[in-house]
Order: sequence, then structure tokens, then C-alpha cells
Amino acid sequence: MRILFAGTPQVAVTSLDYLVDAGFELAAVLTRPDAPLGRKRVMTPSPVAARAAELGIPTIKAAKIDESVTAQLAELELDAAAIVAFGGLVPATALSVPRHGWINLHFSLLPAWRGAAPVQHSIMYGDDITGAVTFQLETGLDTGPVFGQVTEPIAAMDTAGELLERLSHSGSKLLVDTLHAIHAGVARPVPQTGSGSYAPKITEVDAQLDFTRPATEIRRRAHGTMPMPGPWVKVNAGRFKFGPLIERRELTELAPGQLHIEPGKQPTVLIGTATWALELTTLQPPGKKMMKASDWARGLLANGTEVSFK
Repeated sequence: MRILFAGTPQVAVTSLDYLVDAGFELAAVLTRPDAPLGRKRVMTPSPVAARAAELGIPTIKAAKIDESVTAQLAELELDAAAIVAFGGLVPATALSVPRHGWINLHFSLLPAWRGAAPVQHSIMYGDDITGAVTFQLETGLDTGPVFGQVTEPIAAMDTAGELLERLSHSGSKLLVDTLHAIHAGVARPVPQTGSGSYAPKITEVDAQLDFTRPATEIRRRAHGTMPMPGPWVKVNAGRFKFGPLIERRELTELAPGQLHIEPGKQPTVLIGTATWALELTTLQPPGKKMMKASDWARGLLANGTEVSFK
């Protein structure tokens, strides 16, 4: 099959590699334009663009699929287009360009969590199982018929980044299998049933923690927003950012936001919530790098510094 691959972030690179390894003919890659990164705002190609350059695949960079881009795609004589986290809508005029249309790899079990951040919302809302599906792209938001799915359990310590990494591999294999089935003429997409749920892009506001809430809710919010933008709280004029949190259900005496350090060779840092304590694994104080919570605690104990997250 002669295909187009459309994708932008690192998670989509996995799918590009799987498609190349499976022997598909990559006519071109479609990705978002270079963007400024870092403190110096250096214009940087997307991870997919960088990988396509390494593989020697022609690349089309576009913020949206307009008439000009659609015309370029029409010239490629495509059998199908595979799309994974491209970051933009595909208009109706472009949907019919490939002979078999656009096949979307989406990281949820549709119709649950349509939209930009399905994995993050799966964790934040306490789903036990998530997964990935391949479906026929339509003009509606993630509404097309489903070719196949894979499932993945969500563990208590999973972050969105870790879960998405696992799904990128199982989902990419599913994408390859789906395209093979389409090529063989045996693919049978099934219409979605049931009501859908919407997963909008995660913002910094979503990542702000409130220690007056229950511990499980806080942990889910924290893990669902890792690695980006990362969970945080405001203390005085600065922000503390956090790594994964461990629920300590046996410790219920701490007030919400109260910090407690259990001394020892590796001090344990605890924060109270509305239910039970949370144990910090890593944190980033204002103006510093991410560090082990035990290292930060030793500094507090040595300097006699007091910190509260109330």
C-alpha cells in the first residue's frame, strides 16, 4: 500500500517506525510546522518531521490541511492515509483523497474520551482500563466506525506519559494490522454505539493540585497531567511541581496541605489531604531542578525551614 502518514508528537513516531518496518510505501509525511522550543525559542521540527528526515521520507509541514495541502496530497496517488495525533482537523475535501480514506489511531476505547487528551482523562477520571482503536476518519470528532481495538489496564502509579508509551506500541501494531486488513479487503469497521465523552487538551489549570480534595482524586489528577504540563501548587510567590504520588491510606491524621517529614536515612515526605496522606517521590521547588523528595527533606531538616501547602 502507498500511504501518507500524518502525525506530530513523539508518540506518533512509534507508529511511523512500525509502518516503515512493516513494508508500507510511505509516499510522504504530513506534520505540523516547526515550532519555537526552549528558553531561547529555537525553531525546531516536530518529532515526526525529525524522524521522517532521518528515514528520507518527503515531508509536508502545515498548520492546517487547506486547499493547497489537499492538492499536494491528491498528487501522491494514495491508497490510504494513517493519522496519529496530527493536531489538526482533516476537512471533508481531503477525506476522500486516499482511495481507502484516512485511518485514525486513537488512544482510547471509543466512544469514550473523544478529543485531544484521552489518556490523561482516563487516568484523571479513574478508569480501570483504557486502550487504543483504529477507526475510519469522518468529519465528526472521533465518530467514525471502528476497525479494531486493544485494551490496557491502568495501574495506580501509571502516569499519562507511561501509559501513552505502552499504548503507542500496542496501538501501532493494531494500525499495521488494520491497514493490512484493508489492503486484503477483509476489514469490517463497526459503527460506534453509546454516548461519548470529551477529552479536551490539558491545561496548566487542570494540573493545579488542591490538597483539600480527597487523596485518590489528587493522585489521579497529578498522574494524569504528567509529564506535561506537570502537577503543581502555588506556595507564596513560587510554584512547586511534583512527580508521582503514593497514597498512604493508613495515615489520616494530617490536615489538608500539612507537610510532615518522617526522619531517617531516606526521609519520607508526606502531605495531608481531605482523606489520607500522600507520599511525595520527587518534587521541583521554585527555581530549582526536579529532585528526590528525600533529598529536599534533608535540606529542610538541616536548615530548619518550614513549608506548608495549605
